[in-house]
Amino acid sequence: MDDDDADYMQGSDDEDYGFDYSDGEDGDESGSADVENMYYTAKSKKEDDPEQALKEFAAIVAQDTEKGDWSFKALKQSTKLLYLHLRRPTDALKTYTELLTYTKSAVTRNYAEKTINGILDYVGGGKGGPVEVEVLEKFYQVTKDALVEAKNDRLSVKTNLKLAKLWLDRKEYGRLSKLIRELYVATGSGGDSDDQSQKGTQLLEIYALEIQMHNETRNITKLKEIYNASNSVRSAIPHPRIMGIIKECGGKMWMGERQWNRASEDFFESFRNYDEAGSPQRIQVLKYLVLANMLTGSEVNPFDSQETKPYKSDPQIKAMTDLVDAYQRREVHAAEKILRDNRSTIMDDAFIRSYIGELLRSLRTQYLIDLIKPYTRLELSFLAKQLNVDTDEVEVLLIELILEGKVEGKIDQVAMRLELDKKQSLEKKRYAALDKWTDALESVHTSVVAKNPGGGGMARGGVDFPDTFGYPDVKDRF
Repeated sequence: MDDDDADYMQGSDDEDYGFDYSDGEDGDESGSADVENMYYTAKSKKEDDPEQALKEFAAIVAQDTEKGDWSFKALKQSTKLLYLHLRRPTDALKTYTELLTYTKSAVTRNYAEKTINGILDYVGGGKGGPVEVEVLEKFYQVTKDALVEAKNDRLSVKTNLKLAKLWLDRKEYGRLSKLIRELYVATGSGGDSDDQSQKGTQLLEIYALEIQMHNETRNITKLKEIYNASNSVRSAIPHPRIMGIIKECGGKMWMGERQWNRASEDFFESFRNYDEAGSPQRIQVLKYLVLANMLTGSEVNPFDSQETKPYKSDPQIKAMTDLVDAYQRREVHAAEKILRDNRSTIMDDAFIRSYIGELLRSLRTQYLIDLIKPYTRLELSFLAKQLNVDTDEVEVLLIELILEGKVEGKIDQVAMRLELDKKQSLEKKRYAALDKWTDALESVHTSVVAKNPGGGGMARGGVDFPDTFGYPDVKDRF
C-alpha cells in the first residue's frame, strides 16, 4: 500500500461532511475484489510500463458504472501518470475533470479534499516539468467549477488561496490582484460566530498574500494599509505561519521608514510565529531581527531572550552573533571582516544588504566619536586610515556629526584637517548653565508676582511687609 492508499484508508474514517456513501452489498464482494485486484495489478506496472498501466486504469473506470471508490483511485493514478510520467498535461486535465465528478458521493469529503490538494500541489509545483500558465488556469478553473456545483465553499476558498500563492510565487501580480478581489468577496460578512471565526482566519490569509505582493512591488502605501487592517482582525484563529508572514512584512515596512524599534518588535513576533510553525523562514527573520536591533543602537543582545537563545550557535546565525559582538564593542574593522567572510549568509540577502551601509555608518560614527575625543586637531587622512575608508567619506561623516552637534569643531578644507574647539565647547556649556539659572530665577519671580498681584506687600501672620524693604525692584536686580 503506497501513500495514496494510506491517505484513502485514513481519510475514510474521518468525520462525515454530509456526502452520500456508496452502499456495499454482500453480493458485490467478489466483484469488488476483482476490481481491487485489477487496480493493484495496474498500479504495479506504473514504473515499467506506464502506457499499459494507463489502459488498465481506464478499464477499471469503464466497467464501474456506479462511480465507486476504486474507479476514483484509478482516475487519480491516471492523472498522476499522465502529468508526472508521460508529460501529457492536456490528457491529465481530462482524467482530473472526470475525477472531480466523483467527489459528490463516491468518496468522503475529507479524502476528496486531500486528493484535489495533492494534484494541485504537483501541478502548481512544476513536478511534471515546466507548465504553461494557461494549463495551470484550466486545472484550477475546472476545480472551482466542480466545487461551486458541489456547494463546497470552504474548499473553494482554500483552492483560490492555493492559486493565489502560486501566482505570488510566479510573480503574476495582475492575476493575483484579480484573484484577491474575488477572495475578499467570498469572505464577506455574515454567518454565525463560528463562521465569522473561519472567515476571519481566511481574511488574514488573504491579507498575508496581498501584503507580500505589496512588499515585493514596493507599494508602501498599500502595504501599510493592509498591515493596519490585519491588526484589526479579532475573530480569527490564524496559523502561526500566516502571522509570521504579516509581521515579517510589517518589520520590513518599518525598516523602510527607519523606525528601527518598531521593526525589531515585528521581526521578533514574526520569528516567534515562524518558530512555532516550524518554518525554516525563522532563521532568515532572526537575521532581520538582529539587524534591526543593532540599528536601534541597543546594548541588549538579541540572543539573550528565551526564544532566540537556542539559535545562537546555528551555523546560519553564527555570523550575525559575531557581528553583534563586534558592533557592541565598536570594532568597525572586525565587523567589516565578518561581512566580507560571510557573504553567503549575510550579504547575499538583498534586504540585509540594503541596510549594511546604514549599519556601518552607525558603527563608524561611534568609532569616530570615540577616536577623536583626546585630540584637538587631526588630519582627515589619519582618520580615513583608521576607518579604512576614503577621505571624502570621513569628511561627510564629520560634517554630519558637526551639524548634529555631536562634535564641536570645524573642518579646514584647505589643510584637510579637523579642528576641535574644546574651549568653545566648555564656554557653551557655561552659557547653557547660566541660561538655565536665569530661567529658574525668572520662574521664581513670576511665581512671587502671581501670588501678590496688587503689589501692596504680603501678609504674614497678620503683619503687612513692604514689597522691597527699600531695595530696588527684584526684577531689576537680575
